Amino acid sequence: MEIIKNFIKGEYVAPQSERYMDSFNPATGQVAVQIPDSQEVDVVMAVKAAKEAFPGWSQTSMWERAQILNRISDLLEKRAEEFAQIESEDVGKPLWLAREVDIPRTIANFRFFASKILTREERCSEMDQVAINYTLRQPVGVCGLIAPWNLPLYLMTWKLAPCLAMGNTAVCKPSELTSRSTALLGEVLNEAGLPPGVCNIVMGRGETAGAALVQHPSVPVISFTGGTQTGAHIQQMAAPFFKKVSLELGGKNANIVFKDADMEKALEGTLRAGFLNSGQICLCGSRLLVQQDIYEEFVGRLKERVQALKVGDPKEEDTFLGPVVSQEHQSKILSCIKKAQEDGGKVTVGGGKVQNLKEDLKGGYFVEPTVIEDLSFCSDIWQTEIFGPVITVAPFKYQKDAVKLANTSSYGLSASLWTKDIQRAHRVARELEAGTVWINTWMKRDLRVPFGGMKDSGVGREGGEYSLDIYSELKNVCVS
Repeated sequence: MEIIKNFIKGEYVAPQSERYMDSFNPATGQVAVQIPDSQEVDVVMAVKAAKEAFPGWSQTSMWERAQILNRISDLLEKRAEEFAQIESEDVGKPLWLAREVDIPRTIANFRFFASKILTREERCSEMDQVAINYTLRQPVGVCGLIAPWNLPLYLMTWKLAPCLAMGNTAVCKPSELTSRSTALLGEVLNEAGLPPGVCNIVMGRGETAGAALVQHPSVPVISFTGGTQTGAHIQQMAAPFFKKVSLELGGKNANIVFKDADMEKALEGTLRAGFLNSGQICLCGSRLLVQQDIYEEFVGRLKERVQALKVGDPKEEDTFLGPVVSQEHQSKILSCIKKAQEDGGKVTVGGGKVQNLKEDLKGGYFVEPTVIEDLSFCSDIWQTEIFGPVITVAPFKYQKDAVKLANTSSYGLSASLWTKDIQRAHRVARELEAGTVWINTWMKRDLRVPFGGMKDSGVGREGGEYSLDIYSELKNVCVS
């Protein structure tokens, strides 16, 4: 049995308690590796290493920091297949998806911010020939980076790259469900020449390792991506320390299809938005709203495509959905489907565990891609983030109805709309209460633009200068 260790001060070290947890392969239900069940003492060691490394790293030139980030990208490219396979096995996502999305985006995160710090411009203003003001963006210190299990390396490096680029040091806490790819990143950091202690990786449960990191007085910045309830708890824990906190939280995103939409394009986009990564993406379009005029045709064709999706072995190239991440999560998704039926919703596709799997996959955590119709808007399931391969579908008559239904949610992460009317597209985009709105597409990402949610979907923005702001203190200097 492979045993993973924490990465502290450039070395792989066992947890002080020598306690480990089983990490399962979601496709088989079997134990894959063991990871550290780190406690507060392990976090304290990691923070100490990061704090000691901060003065030297913060004074390292931007050019040298950029060189190291680019070397990290180069090494990740050389080992891309290795990282893709680990990401696929850990999460249960199709291997082709890890190859096409997770690892290329991981590489791009380091390259983008290596370039960004060399080309950024600071603000300067003149006060009527009396004085000049300029703004300094300076590193903050040790940053606590907590990433989720669904896109583990992709999202961890989206935090880590701007953190290191700005001259900060880091303590990373990956999800205990999917820690392997982040743990392996330590080898790449060492080979790229990142000084020991600049980046440390501590594995463990949120209530122990995660809580210790959030509450450590020497960690002034916390960046978290994950569930809304956990995010609220982190904000409460961090508040007494006046930390900078960035929270990218859950979503129950609306996907709106108007009658004049390009139906083929909207069908393909809706299918991906609903079921990519088994619906385990915070940006998934899990609430589908279709204009009445085309409702029967559009939903009928969509259901045919959903039924044709292959669910199975993540290693096979034609698999579209692998398992969900854990047995506990599988049970949660199935209970949500049952609750929707109790509330009057009709499961018209899927609704249960996947049958007829290969022998070695029968212990895996597979859920059928599911479509639910006729569900009351008052149902908790219409509002609750299921985070699985489940979409709820409803018709709307007028544009104002679509906007009202889309906004009737405590979440506000993203939304998609499909129409050929460009004036309507811009009007609706403005009216939707969502941090990101896609028009005639889904999950097109640009690292330069701000990303984050409204309402219960989080606080703070990431991307480009917005990410650099999270990992820096802004200081104004006035010269008279």
